[in-house]
Parts: sequence; structure tokens; C-alpha cells
Amino acid sequence: MGLSLVRDGTVLGVLAQEIGTFLAGLWYRRSCVWQSLRAASLHYSRVPRPAWRDRLLKMYMSGLSALQVYIPWNYHEPLPGVYDFAGERDVEAFLDLTAELGLLVILRPGPYICAEWEMGGLPAWLLWKPDIVLRSSDPDYLAAMDSWLHVLLPKIKPRLYQYGGNIISVQVENEYGSYYACDYNYLQHLLGTFRALLGPDVVLFTTDGTRAEELRCGTLPGLYATVDFGPGSNITEAFGAQRLVQPKGPLVNSEYYTGWLDYWGEAHASISSARVAQGLEDMLRLGANVNMYMFQGGTNFAYWSGADFKEGYKPVTTSYDYDAPLSEAGDPTEKLFAIRTVISKFQALPVGPMPPATPKHAYGRVALQKYANLLDVLDVLCPSGPIQSQFPLTFEAIKQVRGLVQEGTLAPETPLHCLCVPCSQEYQGTLERDGQTALQVTGREGDILDVLLENMGRINFGANVSDFKGLLRNLSLESSPLHGWLLYPLAIDPAVQQGWPHAAPHKSSSRGRAGPAFYMGTFESPGSTWDTFVKFPGWSKGQLWINGFNLGRYWPQRGPQQTLFVPSSVLHSDRPNNITVLELEGAPPVPSLLFLDQPLFNKTLSRSAVPAK
Repeated sequence: MGLSLVRDGTVLGVLAQEIGTFLAGLWYRRSCVWQSLRAASLHYSRVPRPAWRDRLLKMYMSGLSALQVYIPWNYHEPLPGVYDFAGERDVEAFLDLTAELGLLVILRPGPYICAEWEMGGLPAWLLWKPDIVLRSSDPDYLAAMDSWLHVLLPKIKPRLYQYGGNIISVQVENEYGSYYACDYNYLQHLLGTFRALLGPDVVLFTTDGTRAEELRCGTLPGLYATVDFGPGSNITEAFGAQRLVQPKGPLVNSEYYTGWLDYWGEAHASISSARVAQGLEDMLRLGANVNMYMFQGGTNFAYWSGADFKEGYKPVTTSYDYDAPLSEAGDPTEKLFAIRTVISKFQALPVGPMPPATPKHAYGRVALQKYANLLDVLDVLCPSGPIQSQFPLTFEAIKQVRGLVQEGTLAPETPLHCLCVPCSQEYQGTLERDGQTALQVTGREGDILDVLLENMGRINFGANVSDFKGLLRNLSLESSPLHGWLLYPLAIDPAVQQGWPHAAPHKSSSRGRAGPAFYMGTFESPGSTWDTFVKFPGWSKGQLWINGFNLGRYWPQRGPQQTLFVPSSVLHSDRPNNITVLELEGAPPVPSLLFLDQPLFNKTLSRSAVPAK
């Protein structure tokens, strides 16, 4: 979305988009030739910081001139007024690196981003006010949003093109036409805030689907309207829809889908290289500006994967491979070279080789031992002690942003039909949202009924982004509600990062393999470290940490993802690598992990069409 300025055969730089000059009235009419922009998306929040340079260099060597990137609000403001821009979250360092490598930037700072990211990038703490109306002119939402933008946008302003930086355009909101609120006052407020904090000349734009109702609610005078669509779409009709709301300026596809995401329990998504390349070539022949989504998908580490609600709740896998031109591990694919060939028809490619795939290593099988049942280490995982309540409370009510919550109460001497799992530390079963909703559990008077609640990811798209987690209503026996609950918000990540669990197994480790429990082990990578993939033979579902780094959720019984990506940057070469596994349902009789040099999916079926986002 922007155009390159060429004079006397030399690339002088990029002034601004034609859309920006159109909006601001600053038409650059020098002896120059305008060329369409070729951009692609990559998310710094899904790629380990040591790999940023490698991925961006591969983008540059593919002939792309610009990067499109989201900034997830919840990634940087984990709690109200608490900001984190350090280490992996140093977005300024990432943007500076793009400038160093000669890439322009199309910035998408939200406040809502979708991106199959937890709650679409909105902080879950917004739901601490239960009746808040997200993405609207609700005063509480505007106050939180304005506070965030007043922290973020001043970091962005010096990097705008008109101030000597490489950011050529900035998106306001994202696919707002697909949201039920259709609140023009909200969009107008956002526009005013962006203008006030970034200046009058910045190129601001919106992105929406090509349907009339999406463009009606998602666009606003003063914001350049762009569209998104994937391979197989009717390009003439798609850009025709853009022209209805944006009569002048360049044709822009802000999200041209190179692949698609995966959901737990569905086939691994893929789109052929030939289809993606042909669609790209057709758009470039029209002189359109194209951003490919994604160039590399990366990984939903920790608890950052979102979910969709399409005929039920559909959680996104840990892998965000996306069948993109670069694999989850950042390796060039056939699709990358097909795209590079298309781009070479319209411009000269950078001189030099494409950086190769990073080395992979199969570390082999690593034995694990059980450390403790989760219920036996609540004092470690919740050092502040439980919260007492007559009735169950949601994650939001006890200010648990993500992860897990343990709730327990006395069980009556009667069979129960409830959303529960362990009873007096005897594992009874698992229930799921939009799945099995009743489980008969027989308990004796005085037994403790324990419920371990897992946040599988808040919905990231559509009307349901106000996605409260936990038990949303009380559990009842017949018509009698259960009461007298103890709630434990579990702080597992801080404990693991501080070196827990310890080497000696906990006294409860001899109990059965079923139910939530921690397992541990070590392996070595002497001299050097390599990217690798870990498989879970015989395991059910849980979370994996290596050296305190949360690699995300595994769920091989559900698939399609069978392995988790382990970047070399989280491994040690000079000391043992510590493994911590939280298995939620049941470990194999002889627990072990298998480290491979390639990822595994149990299905590789292509989808016939790319669904609308």
C-alpha cells in the first residue's frame, strides 16, 4: 500500500502512498515513476526475537518492499497501566530493524487486530467491567483505549515517513465492518486520536471485506478504505467493491491470504502455491498494491492463541504455520519461490542468495518422571492462597487473565451432572465448551469436588469477543446449587520461570497417571543449539515449558498439530535443558518426549476455499 519513487533508474526512497497524497492534498509531482507496492505480514509477537533479522532478510530477498505488522495491545499492557516493551516485546527495536534492512512498514496498531490472537489483541482485563461494550464509544472502553494509545503512538510518531522513518501508513481499527456495533462515533473518536498523536499528514486507512455491509460500517471519511480477499476471489468484483467507497487512489488488497489457520480437531489447512502465485500475478498486472497475509505465521507461544465462533467454539492451534511462504520455523517453501518468481516479472530482485533454512536437530527420546499431581502443589502455584466464594467465579471476576484456575467445593452424597473433573483426587473426566456438557460423578459426603478450568483462548473475531472464561453460572445438583467454593488462580508460569519444579519428585508422584500432573526431565545440546520439534507419544493434552519458556499447548489426540516447535534460542548449549510438562488428562505409562527434526501433522487436506475472516 504505497508506491516507490524512481528517478534516473535509481531508487530514491518512498515518499508516501498515493492514498496519503490524495487525502492530505500533497501530490508529489516530480519526474518519477510510481510502482505498486509488494508487502507481506509477519508478527514479531509470534517469532522469537533472535530470529527477527533472519525472517525480515528473507522477506527483503523475496523482492518485497514493505512489511505489514500488528501491535497486540494485550501483549504490551498485561494489566491496567502496566506496560511491557522489553525483550521479545521491544516493538521499537523490531521497527528499527525493518528500517535497517530497507523495508517500509504498514503499521496496524489496533486497538483491535483479530489475527487469531487471544481476544483479538484486546486485553482481557477490560472484561473486569462485565457490562463494558468493546470496540464502541462506551466511555470505559474509550478511556482504557485512549490511555493505551497515548503510550503507544508517541513511540510510533518519530518512525513515520514524514519524520524520517519508514512507516508509510497506519491502520485505524481492523475489519470493523464485520463487528456488530457499527459505531461511527467510535471510529470518529479513533480518527481524532490518531490524528492528534501522529500528526495531520500520516496516511490512515481501514481494512474490510468486500461485502457492502462490511464496507458501510467499517469505513469513514478521512480514512482510506482498502479491502481484503484471498486466492480464488473475483478480483474485478473485489476491487470494484473498494471503488464504490474509495473512488480515487490505488487499488489495495490489505490481506491477500497465502494460506489459512488451523483449528484443533480439523484438517491442516493449505492452499496451493500455484493458486496463490496466480492470484498475486493477476493483481500486480492491474497495478494493485498487495499485502500477503502471512509471509510467516510463526507460533502462538504460551496462551496467545485465539479462537473463532463459527457453528460453535473453535480454538486455534499453537502452530500458526498458516501454510505461509515461510514455514513456522522460518524455512523457505515452494510457495515462497513461486511468489518470488511472480515478483521478478515486475521488478528486479535483490542481488544475492535467499538465506537458507535454519539447521534442525532430532535430539531423540527424552525420559520424563512424574513430579506431582497439580492438586498437591497448589501452595506453590497459588502462594497467596485461595479466594473464598459462595458460588463459582469467572476468570475475569478473580482477575486471572489467562491460563488455568482451580475451583473446589464439598461434594454431596449424590451423583452429579456438572462441569467438573477430579473428585477427591480421583480423575473423573473432561468436559468442553460446545462439547460434552454433562458428566456423572459419584461422590461421598465430605469429598472435595475439584474443577480445573482451562482458558483455551478467547474469541478473536465477530460479536463474541467479550468472551468470559470459567464457570459462567453455578453448578447445581438437581435444583440445589452447590456453594462454598475455594478458587485458586494458578500462577504456573512465574513458578516455572523461577526454577520450579525442583529436581526431587514430590511425595504424591506415585499416584495414578490420570488427571492433572506435572512431569519433568532434562536433555543436553552440547556445543551448539538447533531448532527442533517435540512429539508427545501417548500423551493427551497439556502445556510444555523448556528452560522456563512456555512453548504452548499440545493436544495430539485432537490434532492436526502433533509437534510443538522449539526454537534454538530457548535452548542451552552449556548446561542441561529443563523440561516441564503439565499433562491435564493422562500421561503414557512410560512418559517420554520425542524430539524430531521436522514437524508432524496428522492430516494435510487442502481446503477448497479460503473462508471470510
